[in-house]
Amino acid sequence: KFTDGFWRPRLEINRTVTLPQCLRQCEVTHRIRNFEVAGKLVEGKFEGIYFNDSDVYKVVEGAAYTLVLHPDPELAAYLDGLIAKFAAAQGADGYLNTYYTLVEPDKRWTDLPVRHELYCAGHLFEAAVAHYRATGKQNLLDIAIRFADYIDTVFGEGRLVGVPGHEEIELALVKLYEVTGERRYLDLAAFFIDKRGDSNRDYAQDHVPVREQREIVGHAVRAMYLYAGVADVARHTGDPALFATMEAIWHDVTLRKMYITGGIGPSAHNEGFTTPYDLPNETAYAETCAAIGMALWNHRLLLLHGHAKYADVLEQALYNGSISGVSHDGGNFFYVNPLASHGHHHRQPWYGCACCPTNIVRFIPQVGGYFYATTSTGVWVNLYASSRAKVTLNSQQV
Repeated sequence: KFTDGFWRPRLEINRTVTLPQCLRQCEVTHRIRNFEVAGKLVEGKFEGIYFNDSDVYKVVEGAAYTLVLHPDPELAAYLDGLIAKFAAAQGADGYLNTYYTLVEPDKRWTDLPVRHELYCAGHLFEAAVAHYRATGKQNLLDIAIRFADYIDTVFGEGRLVGVPGHEEIELALVKLYEVTGERRYLDLAAFFIDKRGDSNRDYAQDHVPVREQREIVGHAVRAMYLYAGVADVARHTGDPALFATMEAIWHDVTLRKMYITGGIGPSAHNEGFTTPYDLPNETAYAETCAAIGMALWNHRLLLLHGHAKYADVLEQALYNGSISGVSHDGGNFFYVNPLASHGHHHRQPWYGCACCPTNIVRFIPQVGGYFYATTSTGVWVNLYASSRAKVTLNSQQV
């Protein structure tokens, strides 16, 4: 629990301004209504972009983390209402995606590089794990388990072999494994990592097998989610080839392709990487989601290795590249974060593609979890702020 003048006010603004705004926007843009239509609760048709389900899941995840910090019966009841809509929209076989249910019901899994089906599923799994850990309720976790079990019957050796164009499900499946103990989820995450490299698409890090990758390429957010998932799988499997990939990629991005803010991905044309040291200030893309991804990945590497260099990059991206994505009042957002401007670049209350607002609203309530860590012999301080923490160490509370 923060007692400082920096994070404590930001957490409160995230709770009282950013979270309600994101929920309201998900309502007025029909992101939530798509679930009602898919569940036959109301008449209508799908509206918006095919990956809009993911935005709702991310806001639910942010709300769950918020409930841990600030119990709120009204917010908890609202989430239960949303979860009931998710349940109504879920198919009898466990499938859940409002775009495909309402627009292309016979085209499931036919456009993995573009349509973000697995990406949306991953964000559902993350929201479900957060909600279960926050509340102890299984209503959302049960939905996620049903969908994950269905996906596990579709993909795998001897079944459909394919990988998501936008990574994310890999790290989410590991979270689901850690909560349920179901090894199939970890194995499926490893499957999606192992099968990359067949399409020659460096935009989606699918150009060579993950274990042979040594330079970071393509879309910055996709890359960060992929390597976060790789770190999670490596933690459970101990695969030395995955560790070698991450070490090489980390040096490439931090020494040759990262802004002083911890932002990554200089180019708008691919929302990602170009050549080494191509880091223009005024035209920097440096997407908010990419900086959040840098924090997620470096936190994982820090827990794996205990090396301060990962804490340094986590700190850099956290304080500079990520929270620049939301205004001090909590109501306006940057999608891209250039380092220079002639005064024409301003934060906006929402975006048609709303991945950044919905990412920041789930990211900020998690920040407290980055400050401390443990081994069997001690407590590690990774970041610094006036705070109080209770840590379990060798069965004792510190």
